[in-house]
Amino acid sequence: MEDTKSRFKRICVFCGSSSGKKPTYQEAAVELGKELVERKIDLVYGGGSVGLMGLVSQAVHDGGRHVLGVIPKTLTPREITGDPVGEVKTVSDMHQRKAEMARQADAFIALPGGYGTLEELLEVITWAQLGIHRKPVGLLNVDGFYNSLLSFVDKAVDEGFISPTARRIIISAPTAKKLVRQLEHKSRYTYKIINNKK
Repeated sequence: MEDTKSRFKRICVFCGSSSGKKPTYQEAAVELGKELVERKIDLVYGGGSVGLMGLVSQAVHDGGRHVLGVIPKTLTPREITGDPVGEVKTVSDMHQRKAEMARQADAFIALPGGYGTLEELLEVITWAQLGIHRKPVGLLNVDGFYNSLLSFVDKAVDEGFISPTARRIIISAPTAKKLVRQLEHKSRYTYKIINNKK
């Protein structure tokens, strides 16, 4: 039987405050939450109780793991409906939110989402490229949701804007179980990003 104890204490999950149109997105959020619980990993996330945010945080909370939501004051009325899930830390703005989530986490996973999810994801990838952190970054590529983004990144490598080494920062898998396993494997090694391109 596989050892479910993880080398990660907390994983930061970026995801939509919407649920998306496909039930598979919602199922993936719950599946990821359950996978974190099974591996005894706590959750850091954007603090919302709606959309995929609400689903992943509720699944982790229901499983008895600690949930830390980080949310700017201005978004509290929009993203929290009813009782918040777990511990909620209020910060002054989006920059503080991202910095606090990154500080608290040992790894990052992006579920499907929109502009906000993409912006958070690209920032932690850039930080890894610059050597600001050495934490693995994963895409939960549900039903090929991130295929277009990965194609863009591969195009940027082909055109000389992203180094092949920096391309390897992004880990992608179709299921939560596979993705967390790959992140665990990646975390055994120190990133050696040799980068002179931004």
